[in-house]
Amino acid sequence: MLKKYCLVVCLILLCACSDPVEVDYSGPVAGWPVYGGEPGGSRFSPLTQITRDNVHALEQAWVYRTGDYPGARPEVEKTSFQATPILDNNTLYFCSGLSRAFAVDAASGEERWVFDSAPDLTGVWNRTCRGVALWKDQQASGPCSRRIFMGTLDGKMVALDADNGKRCEEFGGARGKAGEIDIYHGIGPVYPGEMYMTSPPTVINDIVLHGSLVMDNQRIDSPGGVIRAYDVRTGELRWAFDPVPPGAPTPQQLGARLEQRYHRGTPNAWSIFSTDPERNLIFIPFGGAGPDFIGGHRNRHGFDLDYYANSVVALNALTGEVAWHFQVVHHDLWDYDVASQPILIDIEKDGEVIPALAQATKMGHLFLLNRETGEPIYPVEERPVPQTHIPGEYTSPTQPFPTFPKPLHAAGLTPDDAWGFTFYDRNACRKRIEAVPDTSLFAPPDLEGFLQFPGVAGGSNWGSLAYDAKRRLLVLPQNHVVALNQLILKEGLPEMDTDETRFLGMSPNRGTPYYVKHEIMLSPFGTPCIKPPWGTLMAISLDSGEKVWEIPFGTTRDMVPGLSAIPFGLNLGLPHGGGPITTETGVVFIAASLDNYIRAYNIENGEELWRARLPAGGQATPMTYRLDNNGKQYVVIAAGGHGAMRTKLGDSLIAFTLPD
Repeated sequence: MLKKYCLVVCLILLCACSDPVEVDYSGPVAGWPVYGGEPGGSRFSPLTQITRDNVHALEQAWVYRTGDYPGARPEVEKTSFQATPILDNNTLYFCSGLSRAFAVDAASGEERWVFDSAPDLTGVWNRTCRGVALWKDQQASGPCSRRIFMGTLDGKMVALDADNGKRCEEFGGARGKAGEIDIYHGIGPVYPGEMYMTSPPTVINDIVLHGSLVMDNQRIDSPGGVIRAYDVRTGELRWAFDPVPPGAPTPQQLGARLEQRYHRGTPNAWSIFSTDPERNLIFIPFGGAGPDFIGGHRNRHGFDLDYYANSVVALNALTGEVAWHFQVVHHDLWDYDVASQPILIDIEKDGEVIPALAQATKMGHLFLLNRETGEPIYPVEERPVPQTHIPGEYTSPTQPFPTFPKPLHAAGLTPDDAWGFTFYDRNACRKRIEAVPDTSLFAPPDLEGFLQFPGVAGGSNWGSLAYDAKRRLLVLPQNHVVALNQLILKEGLPEMDTDETRFLGMSPNRGTPYYVKHEIMLSPFGTPCIKPPWGTLMAISLDSGEKVWEIPFGTTRDMVPGLSAIPFGLNLGLPHGGGPITTETGVVFIAASLDNYIRAYNIENGEELWRARLPAGGQATPMTYRLDNNGKQYVVIAAGGHGAMRTKLGDSLIAFTLPD
């Protein structure tokens, strides 16, 4: 009798403590067909099953492990798992940082196929693949009528049959294996690991196009950032956009070999593109012309290599011709690439609905442009900035500053901003800041050191932003990290290769008079020299242009080197690598921070609604989907860490859903 009584009491207590959730199956069904959720990259889902009232009940539905991380493959060093899957035909498609493509069942996580491109990893330091692209033939069915496109770490773009993961042999093959094209063709000499794709290809109107990462700070004649579009069926080159000013001489007129088709040293586009199929436009975020911190050579051929650098460039998808371009930094000397995906939205102003583009930047600037013309929707001011005194260098006299919204990140800092746990480390940080000649935004590179705040990671980076059109809110994370760099005159010093300079925390910058030394400004205790938060999440109203909320984003629970002096688990806000998504019900999902969590927030006030532990760092952007009217909404995140950010490495793709 006593046992029965105890059992009844336990059941009563269990029921009292539980929070039953009723799953609503009446809402819409939606997928995630491209990296940013839809061609314009809004990262918004119309799904309504997971709400602000029930999100706390999310639980793990399944986990899939790729096997691509050092613990499982001892021959592999640092990796990153930054992929955002895409969904088609109840299958998720994604890639790992070792250039392998995967297809798994979206309801169960069961593996359907794996493709290994077996890339040559020589010289590759950033082992990353953020996603794949899908094309579906509207005219035929059968083998390769649905194709997955993926970039590889050794400079290829492969086309795979979405049904079985086998190569589509009719694609490319003229200069390599069937089923792939060689992105090095026409580029000229490429060092091992110097150029490859990290972001997904882009598909529009039966063409597939790509940008590429080109290793920073290596040489003035680095591989160029040409954008090329290929026929999705055959791999035949449709057009190429070589980012040099109109009327620039050809490579051959400058003395290049006949096989080099494109200019060297031009800006590259390594991040994610957006498309407007209705207007037949492609929007490309370009980085700076290299090397990043030295630019006196950029007009040595009689034309300006900065012409399209640090710009959003709109191209005609049929021809590759420039429709417009807008430059967010003039003559970049700070590695302020346009790293975030351009987001296509509609803006209401003076009773008119304007097709717009929102471009976040590393400087904490957010530009709102008319996506048909590239003209700013609100005034952008050209303001005077400090000028260089370095021989052979030059600086732009002004830089563009948006007025709506106002800059989202502090512009530079002063010695009074120094911070520490004690007088000792605070004073040490103050002395470090005082030793820098100029600590303002756009302070030019200097032999005595130059400080960047925001640093090279931003502000905003490739994680980009998400947009909720219903509430007219933009949601984005911001890094708040101080970078300290210094020009070092090479004269009288031995010539060093890439490995030697990397060991010393420097970059080689071949063809220039300077090495550049790079570091994060830290205290003697190894903590950042400025007051936390060092990472925030915020929402911006497009009605007022103001921050609706901003919160510290990320705790110190999962220690990383450099933060070891901070007590366990404090919500100080940490740097991030990844981005947010939003849903119709006003829920923001994001992992990204340096701790091993995925979180959900209330988009209207920034309240944290849910968090779940991940087995490794979640430096990726999540996605969400619901497969059918009888199904549940899933939220999926890659939890594999980021080698360069020194978070815990792993190989897990994890899905969460509401309980039965």
